[in-house]
Amino acid sequence: MATAYERFKLHTSPEKFYIEACDDGANDVLAIDRVSTEMTLTVKKDIPPSAVTRPICGIMGTIRLVAGMYLIIITKKKKVGDLFGHTIWKATEFDIISYKKTVLHLTDNQMQDNKCFLAMLNNVLNTDGFYFATNYDLTHSLQRLSNTSPEFQEMSLLERADQRFVWNGHLLREFTAQPELHKFAFPVLHGYIVVKSCCINGKYFDWIIISRRSCFRAGVRYYVRGIDSEGHAANFVETEQIVQYSGNKASFVQTRGSMPFFWSQRPNLKYKPKPQISKTINHMDGFQRHFDSQIISYGKQVILNLINQKGSENPLEQAFAKMVTSLGNGMVKYIAFDFHKECSKMRWERLQILVDRVAEMQDEFGYFMVDSDGKVLMQQEGTFRSNCMDCLDRTNVIQSLLARRSLQSQLQRLGVLHVGQRIEEQDDFENIYKNAWADNANACAKQYAGTGALKTDFTRTGKRTQWGLVMDGWNSMIRYYKNNFSDGFRQDSIDLFLGNYAVDEADSSTPLHVQKDWKFLTLPIIMVVAFSMCIICLLMAGDTWTETLAYVLFWGTASIGTAAIILFNGNEFVDAPKLVQKEKMD
Repeated sequence: MATAYERFKLHTSPEKFYIEACDDGANDVLAIDRVSTEMTLTVKKDIPPSAVTRPICGIMGTIRLVAGMYLIIITKKKKVGDLFGHTIWKATEFDIISYKKTVLHLTDNQMQDNKCFLAMLNNVLNTDGFYFATNYDLTHSLQRLSNTSPEFQEMSLLERADQRFVWNGHLLREFTAQPELHKFAFPVLHGYIVVKSCCINGKYFDWIIISRRSCFRAGVRYYVRGIDSEGHAANFVETEQIVQYSGNKASFVQTRGSMPFFWSQRPNLKYKPKPQISKTINHMDGFQRHFDSQIISYGKQVILNLINQKGSENPLEQAFAKMVTSLGNGMVKYIAFDFHKECSKMRWERLQILVDRVAEMQDEFGYFMVDSDGKVLMQQEGTFRSNCMDCLDRTNVIQSLLARRSLQSQLQRLGVLHVGQRIEEQDDFENIYKNAWADNANACAKQYAGTGALKTDFTRTGKRTQWGLVMDGWNSMIRYYKNNFSDGFRQDSIDLFLGNYAVDEADSSTPLHVQKDWKFLTLPIIMVVAFSMCIICLLMAGDTWTETLAYVLFWGTASIGTAAIILFNGNEFVDAPKLVQKEKMD
């Protein structure tokens, strides 16, 4: 495999950026012209002595903003662990450097827009969970990598990567177009990776989770639901659990993703906005595209739909079931399990009902296994595609239970567990296992919903606790605030980063300037003033109780009435996306 360089120095001169490869035996230098933006290969002697030098960890790519082109670099990285002898890194700090030496050519409005776009890029880069490797392809599962041709093995990391999971694909488009530059760039994954060295019965093995978050139809919780016309599902994540013992490798893959038809749940200040199923679009085209691509990638599909079968979620469950029936594909099975109803009153042991129900299918699907000689012993023939409303909290709990069942079989087959031994009895490993899956839940939740996951107390301890309920309440409050008052900006940030919106330097105006209706400013001020006056009247009583009551009733009615008007027009008061508004309305 053609690997990428691992160590770099950035030399900055007024005319060019010089990125020097510092690996042993490397002589290549990438020169980026700061005026023409042209990228060429050169040698070390061309670097001017006056250039300012700093070590960097890698290149995320380049992007055009109002002020011109910018170079995005990785300035700090942290080692996650080794996977089959290849180091996996987590990118922890970044820098965005302008090609232009000054922004004086911009108008005041353009400067403000440019600052806003830079803040958006930083918003995405500061979202935890960017991973890379310079000599291993993290974008593919073990099974996909084993089923490749010799020609594929010779490709560079950029050429062979699964584009669904390359979060810097748009930023690297100029590198991709020039094969001679491929060694200077690598695909960056967004999601979660943990690598643990574990021991059971004195036998040491590596246990790994890799969650790959799709960059197709990526976004935030309430603004991106369902699918797009290509069949890409919102919040689609492929999670692979890997075991390595004495050169033998085993892997079990699961997926999660929004219910794959056209539905939305736009924020409107209500705690739980009512989901809407589109009545104007033909759902079956996108639905079929989605499952056709899933079957090609993963084989047979078992859908585990964990949403409520009562209330506002019920029409979604019925629509999903009806579409699977209409699809009439024997490769796709549908199972509905009302998670909240089954586990109400803290009866979390009832999750075993679902695990037992799908046990036969899981045994039929199997898992991927290859021995120390590279001989494939087993292929995974299908995957479980789990979803709840957000594909976060309920989904992660179920995925951790199915992954444990697969791991039990793998460790027994590898000879790590003795006959009759259970994973649950191995206290040290059980602790590692539960905490890693809870951390996986938190990472996926922060990236989509803006807070840590709910229900992680069960994943960590195997029990639902009172403290867990308190933490769920706290996280739910933070989610409510972010989903209503900051997610429009987060959605715009993701759309800009992934290239769904391209900034045009020549365009004097951007969609960032949206005039707010008078209600947006006036009504909240009236509500706050009325509520404050109500409190003041209570604290500073009038001469008679009737006078005090009249004042309290007047100001109380004014504040409640204003609050009701604001709630009625809730969608006008939330922070909505501005850049790719229409497409996301789908």
